[in-house]
Amino acid sequence: MSDSNTKFRVSLGVSGGIAAYKAIEVMRLLQKQGCEVSVAMTKHATEFVQPLTFRALTENYVLVDDYEPNNPDPIAHINFSKDIDLFLIVPATANILAKFANGIADDFLTSTYLASSAPVMVAPAMNVKMWEHPSTQRNIETLRKDGVHFVEPVSGELACKVFGKGKLEDVEPIASQALSLLKAADNQDLQGEKFLLTVGGTREAIDPVRFISNRSSGKMGFALAEAARNRGADVTIVVGTTSVEPPQNVKLISGVSAKEMYESVMNKLAKATVFVGAAAVSDYRPKETVTSKIKKEQNDSLTLALEKTSDILADVSKNRTKDLLVVGFAAETNNVVEYAKSKMEKKNLDLVIANDITKKGAGFNTDTNIATIIRKHSNQMLDLPLMSKKDLANKILDEIISIRNSKTQAAK
Repeated sequence: MSDSNTKFRVSLGVSGGIAAYKAIEVMRLLQKQGCEVSVAMTKHATEFVQPLTFRALTENYVLVDDYEPNNPDPIAHINFSKDIDLFLIVPATANILAKFANGIADDFLTSTYLASSAPVMVAPAMNVKMWEHPSTQRNIETLRKDGVHFVEPVSGELACKVFGKGKLEDVEPIASQALSLLKAADNQDLQGEKFLLTVGGTREAIDPVRFISNRSSGKMGFALAEAARNRGADVTIVVGTTSVEPPQNVKLISGVSAKEMYESVMNKLAKATVFVGAAAVSDYRPKETVTSKIKKEQNDSLTLALEKTSDILADVSKNRTKDLLVVGFAAETNNVVEYAKSKMEKKNLDLVIANDITKKGAGFNTDTNIATIIRKHSNQMLDLPLMSKKDLANKILDEIISIRNSKTQAAK
């Protein structure tokens, strides 16, 4: 990672697609923002753009093959990505994504991917059928799980004269997203903040075997916790049921039922400066929990009497300290923004993240999300496109920082 006296160091990989020439423009935009860029290309990429172009603009040797006679570094696939801040692939073909996802290292670029410990961002570009193919989508899902950041391709006329999704995103958004990732990894703008988050679903027991629950995986909440930790915050998570592993170096408290989660939150609330209600807490629980398993043979039907659970988010807001920021989520299926605004007003939230769980790529058990971020006392809404939950987490944290700064200024 760069220190305060060092430029961001970016290793740019160029794979063999017709959009390879746009990598030059991305590189120039990054250079204008003070980034030091080194370049590696696949052999097929050199058929679209000559390495000499990149060499002239970077004043550095452009790597294609470790074993070329002119290569000044015989272990360049290790050193090329050593001590860098970002490994960026523009464009990323279907072939290169498949190799990355499956650990194939048969050329310089793929060997470098396996040897790199830096954050990785890819900007895919390919035919719409190739993008939509199940094997490509499986590879994308694998890479997202591995922590790779995506600059989503856009819809438009492709090189093959077909219209559809698969066109490389414009160079400005690619450079902008790369810079945002670099700054998020480099800064510690949440130092001093103490985050308390609820994550996952809750289980409300019917009998010793059965329970009421929901589809929450915990992915969004854990992504937020990890991003906050990376940006310097002290993070405590009250965790219900999840299908993914929690991030490292955070404090974990179990809260399987709504009651347990409520009690744990209230116990830790006094020391928190930011509360994020990312858990999908059950709204109702059985009035009575049967102590032995209910037998189907004894009942032709079963009626459950339910009662409301405590509203964690509302009670956090009611019991907030002066400086506490309260953030909620609104996962809806219709009238998403209207319900989110209503939730914000009723529960006195500083920020609410609304998403339509019926949209493809959004909602539970996905690695991506589509969201609208709404701030209190503001008519402005930030509509965000499909992106990884990790990228969305940093967008949310940026808004939290903005709110904190606004409150600080107002208090002066």
